[in-house]
Parts: sequence; C-alpha cells; structure tokens
Amino acid sequence: MQKCFEGIWKSHQTIQNLVLKQALKATNMSEWTKSNKEGVCEDRAVSDDVANANKITDQDDDSMGSETVSSGREGRQTALVAAAQMTSTLDKYHNMAICDRLARRAADRRALMLFLPECCDFMGSSAAESSLHAEDLDGELMESFSKIARETGLWLSLGGIHERGPNWEIDKKYYNSHVIVNSDGQLVSVYRKLHLFDADLPGGVSFRESEFTLPGKSITDPVSTPLGKLGLAVCYDLRFPHLSWKLREMGAEILTFPAAFSTPTGPAHWEVLLRARAIETQSWVVAAAQIGRHNPCRSSYGDALIADPWGRVIARCGDGDDICVAELRSETLQRVRRGMPILQHQRKDIDSKTENLR
Repeated sequence: MQKCFEGIWKSHQTIQNLVLKQALKATNMSEWTKSNKEGVCEDRAVSDDVANANKITDQDDDSMGSETVSSGREGRQTALVAAAQMTSTLDKYHNMAICDRLARRAADRRALMLFLPECCDFMGSSAAESSLHAEDLDGELMESFSKIARETGLWLSLGGIHERGPNWEIDKKYYNSHVIVNSDGQLVSVYRKLHLFDADLPGGVSFRESEFTLPGKSITDPVSTPLGKLGLAVCYDLRFPHLSWKLREMGAEILTFPAAFSTPTGPAHWEVLLRARAIETQSWVVAAAQIGRHNPCRSSYGDALIADPWGRVIARCGDGDDICVAELRSETLQRVRRGMPILQHQRKDIDSKTENLR
C-alpha cells in the first residue's frame, strides 16, 4: 500500500510540474501613441516571475510581422486573448470611444478576440434610465460594435448589453445579453443571463435586478471562435457552478464571466470564484470587468483577469480602463484534462436529479 501511494503521488507531481512549466506567455505592449493612450492604463501581468520568465521578447514580437498596424489583421499566429476593464457611464458615445480604444490596443497586441465587460454599452443609475437607453440587437449600438470588429479584425465578446425585451413598449423590461460578434462584424451568438442578481449586501447595499431585467430561458451552446469553444455566462452566473459544468459537458474550452462585480463582494469572492470555475472545469477563464464609480449610485470592483485550466491567474488588468493579454495554448488545456480526466470520473449514477436548463 505504501509503494502504491508513493507511485500515485509521484505521478501527480510529474503532471503538476509539466503543467506549471508550460506557463502561458504574457505579451508586452509596444509603445502606444499619446493620443490613443489617453485615459487608458498600462497593461499588466499577474506577477514578475511569470511575466519575466514567459513573456514574448521584443525580438519575438518583431518576428511575428512588423506589417501589423492598428487593424491587427496580419501577423496573428498565436491564440492571444485580451480581457478589458473599463468604467462605463450613462453616456453611450463616451463608452463606445473607450471600447474602440481598447479594441485597437488589443489588435496592436495581436489578440484574436477582445472580451468587454457587462454593461459595456452603458451603466444607468436607475431602472428607468436603463430601460430608456436599451436597444434592439439591430440598433445603432450593435452597428457601432460591428464596425469596430470589422476595422480591427477582432472577434468581440460584448459581455452584457441591454437588449429590449419582447414587450419593451409595454413593460420597458430588457435582457442582460452576452453577444458574440465575429471579425466580419456579424452577430454569431447571444446568451441571455439566466441568474439575476437580487441581493442584500453588507453595508446596506441592495440590488434587485429582476425588477427590470428579464431572465434568459436556456443555456447557449458553446460557440466556435479562433480561440476555441467558448461558453457564455454573465457576472452573477459565476456563483452557479452547475452552469459552468454543463458548458464543459457541452464542449466548452473557455468560460467567460464578464461582470460589474460589486465593491462589497469583489474583494472576498471575485478571484477565488473565477479560479474555482477554472479548476473544476479544467477550462480557461476570461473575466472582463467594470471598475470604479459609474454614477452616485453604483461602483464596481474591477480586477479583470485571465486564468488557465490549472487555476492560475496568468494575466490581470491594473487600474482604470485597461486590457490584459494572454496566450491560450491548446496543448496546455489538453495536458490538464488528460492528466486528471474528471469528466470521465464523474459519478452520474449518484448525481441528484436537477432540471435541465436547456
């Protein structure tokens, strides 16, 4: 028994070491012009040891193609993903300008896809304000995002926009919709948030999302992207692991949780929940985030980040409007899943019967 245990432990250590040695590369941003950099912070990686040991050097960066400019279409040879952080207000044009700047920075970093946070369209201070500014998915807002996608050559994850509901003219209610736009500017997938945030938080902070937001009715099939199969969720969905596990069973390789996490819950729960979802599903996790004060009634925690299938944070944003970039290597994902095949180990014969959200 002792020798058997030692053998298992050595195998576990070997797998762990192999995974850890494949630390994902964090890219360095080339110098950004002052006009475009205004109001946007420098990109940051999670730690000096990971950044210094695994970063793509300036020489490597140049070898990928000096012809790559603001469109970012040429020279993209690796699966680089960018997660954004921003402070939305009620002003849609102001917010769109921020999204445009961040998208062009992501394209210059040679990312294939940019993930924008929940409420990247706008942040209202009341249900009435939000209802007034909601749009249909064929409105001016989506036209603007489609234009950004076409001009930069990026796929876009619009992490939660206010989509008018079917009876909007009567009840003024809308969906919190996670929309995927491809590099041709075409809408390819929509997920409508399933779990609505009704909570009374420490400090007397209360939220009642269900008063003005319609819940979605189904899980959306993972969508094929240049990065891999993407499973869609929004903010509060992060707290419901059965959704993440179902997306994994449906083929997701990347989970995304765009958010406007509250300031009371963010410090305690944000990172630990994201890492937990990555570990338990053995998936990449990309989490764009709102940060700072949006209006007198609302502030968000921030800390947009990217985690690998081993649960390590491999990139994260700094303060203010920002992006962070990481490489998603298919071999890293497959190595983790082969080494610990939890999907095959799941005991479905003893699982409690739960309603299938689909």
